[in-house]
Amino acid sequence: MTIGTDQIAGIDEITTDAELTALIGEPIQRVKDKVRPALHELDRQWLAASPFCLVATSDADGRCDVSPKGDPAGRLAYVLDERTIAIAERPGNRRVDGYRNILANPHVGLVFFIPGRGDTLRINGRARLVRSADFFESMVVKGHRPILALVVEIEEVFHHCAKAFLRSQLWEPESWCDPLPSRAAIAKALDAPDKTLEELTVYYGEQYREKLYR
Repeated sequence: MTIGTDQIAGIDEITTDAELTALIGEPIQRVKDKVRPALHELDRQWLAASPFCLVATSDADGRCDVSPKGDPAGRLAYVLDERTIAIAERPGNRRVDGYRNILANPHVGLVFFIPGRGDTLRINGRARLVRSADFFESMVVKGHRPILALVVEIEEVFHHCAKAFLRSQLWEPESWCDPLPSRAAIAKALDAPDKTLEELTVYYGEQYREKLYR
């Protein structure tokens, strides 16, 4: 049974922009003004150093998805010009939920991470799926040419502060705790009950890493 917010005791829901602003307050002028329509040289440097990003999409009805993308630093995001970047698609599980969303609604939001850094780079824009282009040759990793590329026309770009990372202690090894079952055990319980734990342990072992670009 799905429980709506009207069925949870003590809920005081925010329903208007005015209510939200009254609670959170207004950003300072510098924060308001930091959004830019094109890449700065510092943004290019960030993209060249980032090995990981999250791509947020939604379908025509507003249902959302966030997909992780990763490649060696310098190979994740290819800068076509100051208003356009491309991200390579590599072998995966073939669900392509985000790509299906883009076919219905081209608006995307991206967050680029650098390990150890608390600040992030955010890019919002409109995306296209490209099957082939000359620049694909510049996105080859370990002999793998992209299956396709997500080409994003930038509408907004800005840097985001480190407060979330500082609060979460994400990059601080002494705070890390992993009480959860292994990936193989989770797959056995939720995705592949017909497989043995031993089979799944082998699957998610060294051979999984060896097949990243195959």
